[in-house]
Amino acid sequence: MIECLVDGSEQLSLPADDRGLAYGDGVFETVLCVEGRAVWWDRHLARLERGAAVLGIAVPDETAWQHDRERLLRTAPPRCVLKLILTRGSGGRGYAPPQSTRPRRIVSRHVAPPNGAVCDGLRLRWCATRWSLQPRLAGLKHLNCLDRVLARAELHEADFDEGLMCDVAGQPISAISGNLLVLRQGRWLTPPLDACGVAGICRERLLEHGLIEIAPLRRDEVETAGGLVVCNSVRGILPVIRLGERQWPPNEATRALQHRLAEIEPAFTL
Repeated sequence: MIECLVDGSEQLSLPADDRGLAYGDGVFETVLCVEGRAVWWDRHLARLERGAAVLGIAVPDETAWQHDRERLLRTAPPRCVLKLILTRGSGGRGYAPPQSTRPRRIVSRHVAPPNGAVCDGLRLRWCATRWSLQPRLAGLKHLNCLDRVLARAELHEADFDEGLMCDVAGQPISAISGNLLVLRQGRWLTPPLDACGVAGICRERLLEHGLIEIAPLRRDEVETAGGLVVCNSVRGILPVIRLGERQWPPNEATRALQHRLAEIEPAFTL
């Protein structure tokens, strides 16, 4: 069964001189697929292209991605995840990007985690690891994810499902694997991502429909919020039931937000 394609060919390995491996020189996307349909496909490709443009990496024609998608979904279960990776390709030693490279396209298929609508609630903690500040890369999904790797490692022996990360100034930015939404005075707020963090597709859609607003948040405002959720494009909206010692019971505002997302995208139907 095909599970990974590299430049359209079935294989699970990369050349040792791939710059994505050597330097994290590339971008990626993670796409939920339901009954053969890639959810928010065009938006994922658009963000991948934005990231590639920042890095100066040529993007393969969209038909190449579509061909890989169709091959991998042909034998896929009803619900799965496709991971799209674009690296600068092979290059010699040294940070300077080669003037002439052939970008490498990697598409793999994975098991999909449960829909956020059936999640009983996440248990969160604050992470000691901070988001690295780099405005040129802010909002993008690039292959340099070591800050999140370190943050996730903090949860290995703890009774928590997710972690919240701040920037170097201590301002809340996001969860490790999703965007943070905070309920205050009846409004859902999400931190700005001008200097760090990933601007998620689910967050983008909620903003477009006026369901959430961008606003700077302090740690104490998160801890005293009327409710918290984490959202991403694979699981949708996941309620938070605990942050450290603070606990939140199920609330109607969270349920209402989940219902609105399901109206926008049926893949997240309750």
